[in-house]
Amino acid sequence: MIGRKHDCVYVNGAWQTAHSTDRIDLIDPATESWVASVVDGDAEDVAMAAAAARDALPGWAETSSTERANLIAALADAYDQRREEFASLVTAQNGAVISRSRRTNGTRPVALYRHYAEVARTFRAEAPGPNAQGIVRREPIGVVGIIIPWNAPQSLLAHKLGPALAAGCTVVVKPSPETSLDSLLIGEIATSVGFPAGVINVVTGGRTTGSALVEEHGIDMISFTGSTSAGRAIAARCGELLKPVVAELGGKSAAIVLDDADLSLFAEKLIATCLPNTGQVCYSCTRVIVPRSRFDEVLEVVTTTLGDAVLGSPQDPAASFGPLASATQRERVEEYIDSARAEGARVVLGGGRPAGLSTGYYVEPTVLIDVDRTMRVFREEIFGPVLVVVPHDGDEDAIRIANDSSYGLGGAVFSEDIERATDVARRMQTGGISINGQERSEAAPSSGYKDSGLGGDAGVDAHVQFKSIAWPPRTLIQGV
Repeated sequence: MIGRKHDCVYVNGAWQTAHSTDRIDLIDPATESWVASVVDGDAEDVAMAAAAARDALPGWAETSSTERANLIAALADAYDQRREEFASLVTAQNGAVISRSRRTNGTRPVALYRHYAEVARTFRAEAPGPNAQGIVRREPIGVVGIIIPWNAPQSLLAHKLGPALAAGCTVVVKPSPETSLDSLLIGEIATSVGFPAGVINVVTGGRTTGSALVEEHGIDMISFTGSTSAGRAIAARCGELLKPVVAELGGKSAAIVLDDADLSLFAEKLIATCLPNTGQVCYSCTRVIVPRSRFDEVLEVVTTTLGDAVLGSPQDPAASFGPLASATQRERVEEYIDSARAEGARVVLGGGRPAGLSTGYYVEPTVLIDVDRTMRVFREEIFGPVLVVVPHDGDEDAIRIANDSSYGLGGAVFSEDIERATDVARRMQTGGISINGQERSEAAPSSGYKDSGLGGDAGVDAHVQFKSIAWPPRTLIQGV
C-alpha cells in the first residue's frame, strides 16, 4: 500500500481502473514525506460503485441473518490477523501515535465487527405487530453511502459498515483523502473472506467525490462523520433529495471536575478524556470546568500531566502526543492560540512549536486560563492539543457552563460520588458522557445534541425501513 501510486477503486469485488485521472498525494505528518497517491474519484467512479452496490442489493438483502453474521465475523477475523498493518497504515497517514492507533484502528474495529456479527445473527426481519394483528417488517434501506474522516478512520468505518451489512444493505465507502490506504485494504479483505461482489465498494477522493456520492441517485442513504459545516451542507442537500442521512458532527465537549474528585484518577484519565489523538477527536473534552476552590490544585495536575507527557514521533510507543494531521490543521490550531492571546487569555503551558521537532506538523500541548466564555477558544472546535481551564462555583454553575455551547457530543464528570456525578451527567446537554473516564460500550447508542449531529448512533435500525402489514382478526401465518 505504502510507496505506490494507486490508480484503481474497489468496485464489484475487484480493482477497477478509475475513470478519474486526478490523484491525491498522501503525506506523512511526522516526516512531511510522500506516502502514496490515490484516485480522486469523480461522478462516474461513484456511479460505477453505486450501480455495483445496487445490483448486489437484492441478493444480499435476501441472505439469511446467519449467513450475513458469518461473513461479518469472517471480516472481523481477517481484520484481526492484519490489525497491526491497519494501525501502521493509519499512523503513516494521519500521525496518530501508534499506541492509540493500535486501539482505534486495530483492536476496536475487530470488537465492533464481532458485535455487529452477533447483532446480525439475532436480526429478525419480521415480528408480530400490535395485538398480533399483523406483522412489522424491517427491510434494508438500500445502498448506503458512507463518508468517514481521517482521525479514527477504521473505528468510524466499523461503526457504520457493521450495522449497514447486518441490516442487509450494500455500501459505497468514501474515506477521507488523508487516510485512504486503510479503506482500500478493507476491499482486499472483503474479497478474501467471500463477500459477494458489489456488497462493499470503496471509492477514494476528496470533496468532489463526497458531493458526487450525495448527489448519486443510486445511493439511498448517507452516513457521515465529519465537521459540522460539512454536515450541514450534506444534510441540507439530502433534505432536498428526501434522502435519509445520519450525521455525527463536531464537538466542544466539557469535562466537569466536582469538588470531591480524585485528582490522581483525573490525572490518569486526562489525556484520553480531554486530548485523545493530540486533540483531534470530535468528543475531546477540551473545556475543563473545575471548582474554584480547587482551581490552582487542578491546574497544577493538568499542566504537570501534559508537561510530562511524551511529544514526539508517532512510531514511539511511549508517545502520548504526535503531529497534527496536516500543515493546514497546524495552521488552524496556531491561529486559535494566537486569537486567544489577543483576546486576553493566558497561556500557562505550551503555545508554540516544540523545540527539536523542526520537521513534522507538531504543536505543543497547550493550556489556557483566564478564558472568557465569549472567546473563540471556549466556543469553537479547535481539533488540536489545546485545553481551556475555567472555574465553576458548584454543580449547578458547572452544568450551566458546560451547556453554554452550540455543541453536545461528548462529556465527562469526575467525582467520588457516582450518584452525584450521574445526576450532573443527566443534566448535561450532550450525547455521550463518561463518569471518571469510563469508556462507553460499543453496544450503547448515543446522539449528538444541537450542532453535534443528526440521527445519532442508532445501529441497525438506522439502516432499515419499517413496513407494517395488517391482518384481519384471527389470521395466523406460520413462522410469525
